[in-house]
Amino acid sequence: MNFIRAVRMAVHHKFTFAATIVSALVVAAFWGANLSAVYPVVEVVFQDQSMRQWIEGKIRESRATIEKKSAALVELRGELAATGGDRKVEGRIADLETELNAERWALWSYQRGKPYIDQYTPASPFYTLVLITVLLVAGTTIKDAFVVFNNVLAARLAQLSAFNLRKRFYRRTLRMDLAAFSEDGTADLMSRFTNDMNQVAGGLESLFGRLIREPLKMVACLALAACLCWRLLLLTLVVTPLAALLLRWLAQTLKRANRRAMEEIAALYTTLEETFRSIKIVKAFTNERQERKRFHRNNKRYYQKAMRIARYDALTHPLMEVLGIITVSLAMMAGASLILNRQTSLLGIHMCDRPLSRGAMLAFFALLAGMADPMRKMSDIFSSLQAGSAAADRIFSRLDRQPQVRDPKQPAPFRRHCLDLRFEKVSFAYQPGKLVVEDVNLQIAAGETVAIVGPNGCGKTTLANLIPRFADPTSGVVKLDGVPLTQLRLRDLRGQIGLVTQETMLFDDTIFNNIRYGMPTATREQVIEAAKQAHAHRFIEHELPHGYETTAGALGNSLSGGQRQRIALARAILRDPAILILDEATSQVDLESEQAIQQVLETFTRGRTAIIITHRLAVLSLADRVVVMQGGRVLDAGAHEDLLGRCDLYRRLYQIHFDDLKQTA
Repeated sequence: MNFIRAVRMAVHHKFTFAATIVSALVVAAFWGANLSAVYPVVEVVFQDQSMRQWIEGKIRESRATIEKKSAALVELRGELAATGGDRKVEGRIADLETELNAERWALWSYQRGKPYIDQYTPASPFYTLVLITVLLVAGTTIKDAFVVFNNVLAARLAQLSAFNLRKRFYRRTLRMDLAAFSEDGTADLMSRFTNDMNQVAGGLESLFGRLIREPLKMVACLALAACLCWRLLLLTLVVTPLAALLLRWLAQTLKRANRRAMEEIAALYTTLEETFRSIKIVKAFTNERQERKRFHRNNKRYYQKAMRIARYDALTHPLMEVLGIITVSLAMMAGASLILNRQTSLLGIHMCDRPLSRGAMLAFFALLAGMADPMRKMSDIFSSLQAGSAAADRIFSRLDRQPQVRDPKQPAPFRRHCLDLRFEKVSFAYQPGKLVVEDVNLQIAAGETVAIVGPNGCGKTTLANLIPRFADPTSGVVKLDGVPLTQLRLRDLRGQIGLVTQETMLFDDTIFNNIRYGMPTATREQVIEAAKQAHAHRFIEHELPHGYETTAGALGNSLSGGQRQRIALARAILRDPAILILDEATSQVDLESEQAIQQVLETFTRGRTAIIITHRLAVLSLADRVVVMQGGRVLDAGAHEDLLGRCDLYRRLYQIHFDDLKQTA
């Protein structure tokens, strides 16, 4: 069970866990002791006696009972000898011996306790009541203080566990392949990080708080009730198996309902994310009404699941209350029969060795009633525990996944790229049977600049993504300096790659930190120099309100597309990579900036391997070689002029973009 795994994480905080258990035990002990105060009040104070008078009376009564039973035992033994071994007489003798032993043990207990009662209790009934009242108030105060302490410790244990679980989940999520993020979706992951984590924390807090404390209070009541009459206690608990079966059914039903509700809340997150990310499109096409309807449908489904949980949760408290009333009612009927008839047997079943007093019976009832409050509180946390269990299943289902792209067990020695990059019969498919890249053979020499062109969907970006191992080939192998990429440590491989994509993502941080993200140890001078090379320094200093300390905003939304791309290019330049990958990196900059960036790239790409995915003519002129792709295959490769002469597809692409360039000009 996945929730148990979360519990194990919590138990690793040994001091807090131990303190939680100890405080719960103290609460349980004082709970039972406070309820037991009924016994001395009824047996002593209401009889207008002090504890000293009561203990003396009990000793006299026990001695008289022992004498009476001893005489009766002698008579029965004589009768047994006269009858020659009557079984009925033997049974009466055995019962009488049991009662006599119980009475002797009671006398021994009274005699042992008498010196302490004489020394520490008052001589008058009123002051005896005052003492009992003071002890009751003090016990309740101490109990409540430990309840507060226990609640704080339980919350600490739950939040520490959630804190560590979030870290593990985040670490594992960052290790997953890019395909996993596409499969799960940001909204689903956010739902698991927030709503599901909170549910797990709530379940753990309930478990280590009330779900430990309240059963211990019940155990204390049961233990004290068993001391009074354990056979009668067993009789009153005959409904326990039925309660266990009903609670098991309710637990399974609630867990399923909570799991479905969490799936619906994840769907709500998805709707919100899509709407807010595409708000410009929503408004441009005046589709606010359609989005409201979509949100209403998802919201309604979640509401229905939440109401189903509420209905099952509503059953819990009445169910526990009815079972509790049945238990107390059985005890009251059985106990009243024993007291009123002054018997030790009920329906032929031996219930106790000594007749129960009214004080003992009332204390027994009070202890059974004392179990009602813990049962009520346990029913209140039942839904929380099942929600936490369902949430743990959702979290650990993702936490247990292993990334497809992993570090080798024995990585090859790391060295900076200096020979070549090779694709040998490389094929790749996102889905089985649907190849995006097929049988690609390509060699790129160190220091060579290669442009990859082709129509949309031909596999250009997918091929480039295989270089930093965002995914591994379905078949074939990619080698760097003769070493398969799968034999290189991911950190070593990606540490010598710089990447600039068309969809530039910046962090909600300063421009300075966004540039330095590619090299966290860089100095301010190095950051500024990289910005100058990317032709970003001028607009940073003169157009942004706080220069390099200006915050880029969420996803860099405070900057234009061209500004974001130049900052991303500066980030890649600062990294000083051996391999530079530009995926439509200049698609959102103006022609003037593009020409400036081209000058930078002409210098920066010297001595580096550069893979450029583009359709811009200016950038194509940087390439030593152009690779033309179509349908996932390499159609042709060569110099720009050679391809214009022999490759029809390249010639058409060139003509299309040349016409676009003339229209733009």
